Amino acid sequence: MSADGVDLKKRRFLTAATSVVGAVGTGFVVYPFLAAWAPSEKAKAAGAPVEADIGKLEPGQMMIAKWRGKPVWIVRRTEQNLKDLPGMVGRLADPNSEIPQQPDYCKNDNRSIKPEYMVAIGICTHLGCSPTYRPEMAPQDLGPNWKGGFFCPCHGSRFDLAGRVYAGVPAPTNLVVPKHYFISDTRILIGEDGGAA
Repeated sequence: MSADGVDLKKRRFLTAATSVVGAVGTGFVVYPFLAAWAPSEKAKAAGAPVEADIGKLEPGQMMIAKWRGKPVWIVRRTEQNLKDLPGMVGRLADPNSEIPQQPDYCKNDNRSIKPEYMVAIGICTHLGCSPTYRPEMAPQDLGPNWKGGFFCPCHGSRFDLAGRVYAGVPAPTNLVVPKHYFISDTRILIGEDGGAA
Protein backbone atom coordinates (compact mmCIF):
# COMPACT_ATOMS: atom_id res chain seq x y z
CA MET A 1 0.00 0.00 0.00
CA SER A 2 1.12 3.51 -0.74
CA ALA A 3 1.17 6.39 1.71
CA ASP A 4 -2.23 7.66 0.51
CA GLY A 5 -3.97 4.26 1.08
CA VAL A 6 -3.91 2.96 -2.52
CA ASP A 7 -3.18 -0.76 -3.04
CA LEU A 8 -0.57 -0.63 -5.83
CA LYS A 9 -0.58 -4.40 -6.42
CA LYS A 10 -4.33 -4.38 -6.95
CA ARG A 11 -4.07 -1.35 -9.23
CA ARG A 12 -1.36 -3.04 -11.37
CA PHE A 13 -3.44 -6.21 -11.58
CA LEU A 14 -6.58 -4.33 -12.65
CA THR A 15 -4.62 -2.29 -15.21
CA ALA A 16 -3.06 -5.45 -16.68
CA ALA A 17 -6.39 -7.31 -16.75
CA THR A 18 -8.13 -4.38 -18.46
CA SER A 19 -5.33 -4.18 -21.05
CA VAL A 20 -5.60 -7.92 -21.82
CA VAL A 21 -9.39 -7.79 -22.14
CA GLY A 22 -9.08 -4.69 -24.34
CA ALA A 23 -6.51 -6.35 -26.60
CA VAL A 24 -8.66 -9.49 -26.98
CA GLY A 25 -11.71 -7.35 -27.75
CA THR A 26 -9.78 -5.37 -30.35
CA GLY A 27 -8.66 -8.64 -31.94
CA PHE A 28 -12.27 -9.81 -32.22
CA VAL A 29 -13.24 -6.54 -33.89
CA VAL A 30 -10.25 -6.30 -36.26
CA TYR A 31 -10.05 -9.96 -37.40
CA PRO A 32 -13.24 -10.02 -39.52
CA PHE A 33 -12.19 -6.78 -41.18
CA LEU A 34 -8.74 -8.15 -42.10
CA ALA A 35 -10.14 -11.57 -43.07
CA ALA A 36 -12.42 -9.88 -45.61
CA TRP A 37 -9.30 -8.77 -47.51
CA ALA A 38 -8.05 -12.34 -47.91
CA PRO A 39 -8.95 -14.19 -51.13
CA SER A 40 -11.82 -16.67 -50.90
CA GLU A 41 -11.18 -20.41 -50.83
CA LYS A 42 -12.46 -20.60 -54.41
CA ALA A 43 -10.03 -17.90 -55.52
CA LYS A 44 -7.15 -19.62 -53.71
CA ALA A 45 -7.99 -22.96 -55.33
CA ALA A 46 -8.13 -21.35 -58.76
CA GLY A 47 -4.58 -20.06 -58.70
CA ALA A 48 -2.87 -21.29 -55.60
CA PRO A 49 0.24 -23.45 -55.89
CA VAL A 50 -0.29 -27.19 -55.54
CA GLU A 51 2.03 -29.60 -53.78
CA ALA A 52 2.62 -33.04 -55.30
CA ASP A 53 4.18 -36.02 -53.50
CA ILE A 54 6.44 -37.86 -55.95
CA GLY A 55 8.01 -40.15 -53.35
CA LYS A 56 6.36 -43.32 -54.68
CA LEU A 57 6.71 -42.51 -58.38
CA GLU A 58 8.72 -45.30 -60.01
CA PRO A 59 10.83 -44.84 -63.18
CA GLY A 60 8.52 -44.94 -66.20
CA GLN A 61 5.42 -43.95 -64.21
CA MET A 62 3.30 -40.83 -64.51
CA MET A 63 1.11 -39.13 -61.93
CA ILE A 64 -1.37 -36.30 -62.42
CA ALA A 65 -1.79 -33.27 -60.16
CA LYS A 66 -4.52 -30.68 -60.66
CA TRP A 67 -3.52 -27.01 -60.78
CA ARG A 68 -5.78 -24.14 -61.89
CA GLY A 69 -8.30 -26.70 -63.13
CA LYS A 70 -5.75 -28.31 -65.47
CA PRO A 71 -4.02 -31.69 -65.31
CA VAL A 72 -0.30 -31.41 -64.61
CA TRP A 73 1.68 -34.47 -65.59
CA ILE A 74 4.69 -35.52 -63.59
CA VAL A 75 6.65 -38.28 -65.30
CA ARG A 76 9.65 -40.01 -63.80
CA ARG A 77 11.72 -40.78 -66.86
CA THR A 78 13.88 -43.90 -67.05
CA GLU A 79 17.58 -43.83 -67.90
CA GLN A 80 16.67 -45.13 -71.37
CA ASN A 81 14.15 -42.30 -71.83
CA LEU A 82 16.88 -39.76 -71.05
CA LYS A 83 19.28 -41.44 -73.50
CA ASP A 84 16.60 -41.38 -76.23
CA LEU A 85 15.71 -37.66 -75.92
CA PRO A 86 18.72 -36.28 -77.90
CA GLY A 87 17.93 -38.66 -80.79
CA MET A 88 14.45 -37.13 -81.15
CA VAL A 89 15.71 -33.69 -82.25
CA GLY A 90 15.35 -34.32 -86.01
CA ARG A 91 11.69 -35.31 -85.62
CA LEU A 92 10.60 -32.30 -83.55
CA ALA A 93 9.13 -28.92 -84.53
CA ASP A 94 10.77 -26.97 -81.67
CA PRO A 95 13.49 -29.19 -80.17
CA ASN A 96 15.32 -26.30 -78.46
CA SER A 97 12.17 -24.78 -76.94
CA GLU A 98 12.60 -21.48 -78.79
CA ILE A 99 8.94 -20.60 -78.21
CA PRO A 100 8.79 -19.60 -74.52
CA GLN A 101 6.45 -22.16 -72.97
CA GLN A 102 8.54 -22.98 -69.96
CA PRO A 103 10.35 -21.09 -67.23
CA ASP A 104 13.93 -20.17 -68.09
CA TYR A 105 15.23 -22.77 -65.65
CA CYS A 106 13.53 -25.48 -67.78
CA LYS A 107 14.87 -24.29 -71.12
CA ASN A 108 17.24 -27.19 -71.62
CA ASP A 109 17.32 -30.52 -73.47
CA ASN A 110 15.06 -32.19 -70.89
CA ARG A 111 12.77 -29.15 -70.30
CA SER A 112 13.09 -29.82 -66.58
CA ILE A 113 14.84 -28.87 -63.36
CA LYS A 114 15.92 -32.44 -62.66
CA PRO A 115 16.44 -34.57 -65.80
CA GLU A 116 14.66 -37.52 -64.21
CA TYR A 117 11.35 -35.64 -63.80
CA MET A 118 9.19 -34.05 -66.49
CA VAL A 119 6.49 -31.62 -65.33
CA ALA A 120 4.03 -30.37 -67.98
CA ILE A 121 0.44 -29.27 -68.33
CA GLY A 122 -1.38 -32.23 -69.88
CA ILE A 123 -3.33 -30.32 -72.51
CA CYS A 124 -2.59 -30.55 -76.22
CA THR A 125 -1.60 -27.20 -77.70
CA HIS A 126 -3.78 -27.83 -80.76
CA LEU A 127 -7.40 -27.78 -79.55
CA GLY A 128 -7.12 -28.56 -75.84
CA CYS A 129 -7.61 -32.34 -75.75
CA SER A 130 -5.68 -34.35 -73.19
CA PRO A 131 -3.08 -36.63 -74.83
CA THR A 132 -2.53 -40.18 -73.68
CA TYR A 133 0.69 -41.25 -71.98
CA ARG A 134 2.32 -43.86 -74.21
CA PRO A 135 5.63 -44.90 -72.59
CA GLU A 136 6.10 -48.09 -74.61
CA MET A 137 8.76 -48.31 -77.32
CA ALA A 138 7.75 -48.79 -80.99
CA PRO A 139 4.12 -49.84 -80.56
CA GLN A 140 2.49 -51.06 -83.74
CA ASP A 141 0.05 -48.13 -83.99
CA LEU A 142 2.72 -45.43 -83.54
CA GLY A 143 5.54 -46.93 -85.59
CA PRO A 144 9.09 -48.19 -85.09
CA ASN A 145 10.55 -44.73 -84.34
CA TRP A 146 8.32 -44.12 -81.31
CA LYS A 147 10.50 -43.82 -78.18
CA GLY A 148 7.68 -43.11 -75.74
CA GLY A 149 5.77 -39.92 -75.16
CA PHE A 150 2.25 -38.56 -75.49
CA PHE A 151 -0.26 -39.16 -78.27
CA CYS A 152 -3.33 -36.97 -78.71
CA PRO A 153 -6.20 -39.18 -79.92
CA CYS A 154 -8.27 -36.17 -81.05
CA HIS A 155 -6.17 -35.17 -84.07
CA GLY A 156 -2.99 -37.26 -83.90
CA SER A 157 -0.50 -34.83 -82.38
CA ARG A 158 2.56 -36.40 -80.79
CA PHE A 159 4.93 -35.19 -78.08
CA ASP A 160 8.14 -36.76 -76.81
CA LEU A 161 8.92 -37.43 -73.14
CA ALA A 162 10.14 -33.84 -72.72
CA GLY A 163 6.77 -32.53 -73.97
CA ARG A 164 8.28 -31.37 -77.28
CA VAL A 165 5.92 -31.53 -80.27
CA TYR A 166 6.71 -33.62 -83.32
CA ALA A 167 7.02 -31.84 -86.67
CA GLY A 168 4.12 -32.20 -89.10
CA VAL A 169 1.34 -32.73 -86.55
CA PRO A 170 -1.61 -30.40 -85.84
CA ALA A 171 -0.28 -29.16 -82.48
CA PRO A 172 1.71 -25.97 -83.17
CA THR A 173 3.84 -25.84 -80.02
CA ASN A 174 5.38 -27.88 -77.22
CA LEU A 175 3.44 -28.72 -74.07
CA VAL A 176 3.50 -25.93 -71.49
CA VAL A 177 5.80 -26.40 -68.48
CA PRO A 178 4.38 -24.60 -65.43
CA LYS A 179 6.47 -22.80 -62.84
CA HIS A 180 7.51 -25.31 -60.20
CA TYR A 181 10.29 -26.26 -57.84
CA PHE A 182 11.37 -29.15 -55.64
CA ILE A 183 10.56 -28.54 -51.99
CA SER A 184 12.44 -31.75 -51.17
CA ASP A 185 13.52 -34.92 -52.97
CA THR A 186 9.95 -36.21 -52.75
CA ARG A 187 7.78 -33.09 -53.08
CA ILE A 188 7.17 -30.60 -55.90
CA LEU A 189 5.35 -27.28 -55.60
CA ILE A 190 3.55 -26.45 -58.86
CA GLY A 191 2.66 -22.82 -59.54
CA GLU A 192 5.67 -21.08 -57.98
CA ASP A 193 9.29 -21.04 -58.96
CA GLY A 194 10.71 -20.55 -55.48
CA GLY A 195 13.48 -18.41 -56.90
CA ALA A 196 14.89 -21.41 -58.79
CA ALA A 197 16.83 -20.23 -61.77
